[in-house]
Parts: sequence; C-alpha cells; structure tokens
Amino acid sequence: QHRQPPASSVLVSHTNGLHAGTSLPTQPLLSRQQITDDTQPYPKAALDEELERDERVFLLGEEVAQYDGAYKISRGLWKKYGDKRVIDTPISEMGFAGIAVGAAMAGLRPVCEFMTFNFSMQAIDQVINSAAKTCYMSAGSIAVPIVFRGPNGASAGVAAQHSQCFAAWYGHCPGLKVVSPWSSEDAKGLLKASIRDDNPVVMLESELLYGVPFEMSEQAQSKEFVVPIGKAKIEKQGTHVTLVAHSRPVGHCLEAAAVLSKEGVECEVINLRTIRPMDIETVEASVVKTNHLVTVEGGWPQFGVGAEICARIMEGPAFNYLDAPAVRVTGADVPMPYAKILEDNSIPQVKDIVFAVKKTLNI
Repeated sequence: QHRQPPASSVLVSHTNGLHAGTSLPTQPLLSRQQITDDTQPYPKAALDEELERDERVFLLGEEVAQYDGAYKISRGLWKKYGDKRVIDTPISEMGFAGIAVGAAMAGLRPVCEFMTFNFSMQAIDQVINSAAKTCYMSAGSIAVPIVFRGPNGASAGVAAQHSQCFAAWYGHCPGLKVVSPWSSEDAKGLLKASIRDDNPVVMLESELLYGVPFEMSEQAQSKEFVVPIGKAKIEKQGTHVTLVAHSRPVGHCLEAAAVLSKEGVECEVINLRTIRPMDIETVEASVVKTNHLVTVEGGWPQFGVGAEICARIMEGPAFNYLDAPAVRVTGADVPMPYAKILEDNSIPQVKDIVFAVKKTLNI
C-alpha cells in the first residue's frame, strides 16, 4: 500500500515542560559492593570465558587488576590469569590505548577498558586514526582486533564531563563497529562477539545498569552464547507504533509501552543493540507494520542516533508507510547539570516517551 508521505520528523525535547504521563518505578540500583556475578548486566563471565578460550585475549586499563575494576567487572580475573593477562595501567589513556592497538596489530586480542568513555577523548587519536583506519590504509593486510569498552552516557551526580553519550561520536566513523547493550544477555553476547571480531569494536556500556539485576536465560549462560553484531532485537511486539532505542532507554521504552498498553496502544519495542553497522532492516519492517516511529536516546539531539534512524527511514521504502512524522526523544541540548533535579530534566524519562507516542498518534 502506497501512502501519502508525511512531513519531516519532529523532535520532542525533554525541556519544553509539556510532558505528561505516568512513570513506572525503576528497578533498584545496587551499590558497587552489592554487585555480584549473578546481578551484573555486564558479568565477568564474558571476559572470563574469552580469556580462558583464547590465550591471545588480555585485559588492560586503570584499576582492572588488583582492585577488580572500578565497577567490579573484572573481579577475580587478575588472581586467576595473572599480571600478563589482566594489566593495571597508569592514568594515561593515550598511552595504554596505544599499547593495546599495537598489540592488536601484532596478533593479540586486547580488551581496553576506559574507566568512563569520557576519558576516551584522551585516546581518540588511537581509536580513530590508529585502530579504525589501519585495515583500510593497509589494503586489508593489517587487522586490528581490539575492543574498547567501559561505561557511557548519563551517570548519577557526576556532572557534564562524565555524563555524555558517545554513540553518535563513534558511530560516525567508518572502520569501527559500535555496540550498545541493554540487558545482561546483550552485554555478555555482544562482548564475546566483539572480542572474537577481527575489527575494532567500541562497546558502550551504561554505568546506571551495572547494578540492575537482569535474568539470564539458560542459553545465555552457555560458554558458546554469542549475540551477533549488527542485529537488533524486538523486545516487545506491537501494532500501533515502533519504539527504537539502545542501552538504558530500552528499559524506558518497555515501561512506557506498559503504560500505553493500559490505554489501548500497543508499542513495538526494538532494542537496537548495535549502532554501527545499524540493523535498519528490522526497523523498516516494524515501521511498515505500525506506520509510526519514535526513536529514544540519551544523547544530544543534533546529529544523533535517532536522527540517523529517521534519515534512513525517510530515504528508504518504509517512508511511504508512515502515517505521521517520525518523532525523536533525546537528551536536552545542554551539558549535563550536576543538580539531581536538573539532571533528571536533561535525560529522557518514561513520561517523555508516552508524550511522544501520543503526539505521533494524535491522541
């Protein structure tokens, strides 16, 4: 069925003061001391299994060894694998990222942990110019199988220099693969896939999810469990509107879908999982079914992941199936404030998604 093309996409800013809706209670966060192997969304199991499977794999970064990692992701790995496989580094991101890139070029498979991806700005030349471009510049003769991983996006009470989302930054760069997990299964499967990949991979985790308990299926607990890079997951089937998100906003979308379901609106929720390469085919198929699209992300609005999704839909066959302009829900276009009330008003909430869905459905 061929439909009349709608107008251009619409942005729902979190700061316009117009949002109304009901927010479901979020899952309780655990302290760093309470985080265990069973509750971590990014369990050490993925690192442990890959360190055991392949002797070329090693982990390096600040406090990853004797301190068990700033968020206890590497708990016990230093004692198990020793100084040559789990390596504490000086506070020099440019230095240890360069060591990791060189090791990857030499045939090893390093996992380079940034204590926060905000610190990756100190090493961006190594990530972009050395890791991402080497395979192309060497005509495919030099692979750089490296994983850059660590917490990304909004945290809690750490202000502007520790709270931005780098999905759009790294997703812009050819030569990189960029993954952004939400659940425990996403995190374990994507980390294992990233370590096994022959290309440089940026894995953007969420500090606010480190203490959220997720259930792990029996399949996901297998040592052979891998989530393919570049494949989105439909977390909830729906018929009225497509919600697309990555990382923590996936949970917000599911909460918003539960609220809207009580009002007769069935949302299809897509967990993007991978930023680059983007699985736009899954999004297109959903939009063809629902005829409405809302993207949700914690990053800033300009040149963001949501903007890319909307552009791809506009340029592709699914555009003719839209009954209304696509809507983006994003973080506010400001550096992250420190005060909690301002911080909460700078990142998308469940009520903002509910508002955006009602806006695109005109209800």
